[in-house]
Amino acid sequence: MTSHTRQQEVAVISEEAARSLTRIALTEAGVPASHASDIADALVDTSLRGIDTHGLRLLPQYLDELATGVAKAEPDIAVVKDRGAGLMLDADGALGILAGLTAARCAEQRASAYGVAAVGVRNSNHFGAASVYTRRLARRGLVGIAVTSAASRVAPYGGVEPLFGTNPISVAAGGQDYGADEFALDMATSQVCFGEVKHRKARQRPLDNGWVTDATGRETNDPDEAYALSPLGGYKGQGLAMAVTLLGSVLTGTPPDWQLSQVGEGTPGTGRGVGHLILAMDPGAFAGQGDFSVGLADMLRTVRTATPAVGNQPVLAPGDPQRTHERERRRDGIALDARTADVLTALATDHRVPGPTVAIATDEEIAS
Repeated sequence: MTSHTRQQEVAVISEEAARSLTRIALTEAGVPASHASDIADALVDTSLRGIDTHGLRLLPQYLDELATGVAKAEPDIAVVKDRGAGLMLDADGALGILAGLTAARCAEQRASAYGVAAVGVRNSNHFGAASVYTRRLARRGLVGIAVTSAASRVAPYGGVEPLFGTNPISVAAGGQDYGADEFALDMATSQVCFGEVKHRKARQRPLDNGWVTDATGRETNDPDEAYALSPLGGYKGQGLAMAVTLLGSVLTGTPPDWQLSQVGEGTPGTGRGVGHLILAMDPGAFAGQGDFSVGLADMLRTVRTATPAVGNQPVLAPGDPQRTHERERRRDGIALDARTADVLTALATDHRVPGPTVAIATDEEIAS
């Protein structure tokens, strides 16, 4: 540890306690028990994998949306168009995770029948990490792809105003059994998520080069001057962001990113109108499940055994860092932000069950 490394107390919660308390929080907000369990698992699994911006940190915001009527605790999710392999759902203002899981289940069923399936969703809300849905499909032997619309944070390349959301793309395959190998890509089309900007600002740390621009469109490292996120890879990232808007918004007939409210800023009693698109493909309709599994394993092995540029840093495949986080957090617990820790601590006290505890962590450990 260097002299510049600071230590501080941080709230930590075990996986089991996190699942239990999140279920309690959602059921107390009116969400039916079965749905609360599914949503809790999605949030906890995401935090276990180190994707903190889309895990338990979202729970207080989701509870606020339920309390204000932005999201419905008991929505009537309905099929509004059915063309066999193509399906359109109206989420009726559901929590986005519930809408996304419903769409993934529909995609799984239709892909089993047709070989491929595409399920669009309208009238939804923020759906957490896109990999929740693609990995679910992958564990069932399918290839999963998911995109979603999102409130604008990202300026087009060479532009000033934020027009696009961080517009994630997730693709997953493999992992049919727990611990089995998998390809699990879940990436924003911006250089970084806005949560990381807020994280740096709270700790008075400068931003990396190329992350954000100021109100004049110029790059800045000062989090206080951040006006818009920058697209990943310049104009290519802008193209990817536009492709996600095309699929998640235009194709599903939902408002574009620049017309969506941010999470936590919706109009009371009105859903945010987010759109999603989830696709599933059965390898049996193409190369065949056996050949596909062999090819996937070969691709992953070839990448991981590539000669590393730095000797002690192996080449990684999408999903590898998240599996490392998952092993560590199952053992050591999940670090919580202050607001989420307060919510879960209060619930644990009220119900007299285990809740967050205090641990000592360095700035580097918290940032990871």
